[in-house]
Amino acid sequence: MSVPTTSGQDGLRSRLPDPAQFFPEVATIAGAMAKATLNGSIPRTTVGLVQLRAGQIVGSTYHAVRQTGGLREAGETEERITAVASWRDAPYFTDAERVALELVEAVLTPNPLGERVPDELYARVSAHYDDMALWTLTLAIGQICFFVPVALIARPIPGRPPGKNYR
Repeated sequence: MSVPTTSGQDGLRSRLPDPAQFFPEVATIAGAMAKATLNGSIPRTTVGLVQLRAGQIVGSTYHAVRQTGGLREAGETEERITAVASWRDAPYFTDAERVALELVEAVLTPNPLGERVPDELYARVSAHYDDMALWTLTLAIGQICFFVPVALIARPIPGRPPGKNYR
């Protein structure tokens, strides 16, 4: 079966069918995670930037496309979206966004020389985010990490909305 995508490519199929047919509670989990991360304590765009960076780090086209689309819908500029991969020297991000991007990199990048989130980084993050916001940022990273195995193993079709992105 040929499945058209938003880019016009044909023949893309996920490796696995939609997990909701086996585990309907996944939709409830996803909804609860979205509600928790979009509670308003940090900007929605910060969540999107952090999750885009996570998708880039783990090499997930699905997550990169999904987060990029969400950022565009939120009105983010192409410069900011494109510069997420090179945020350290890009002039487009606030100090709070920079430390959030640094945090997601620390969480997802092995550090053979010590802990991934050292006290120095935590102190810089907590200087920009209160406890509620820091928990929200932590859950936003956890949310994308929950779905990383789904994206890498099942390979949902990039650019398709949830529920229409499998086989």
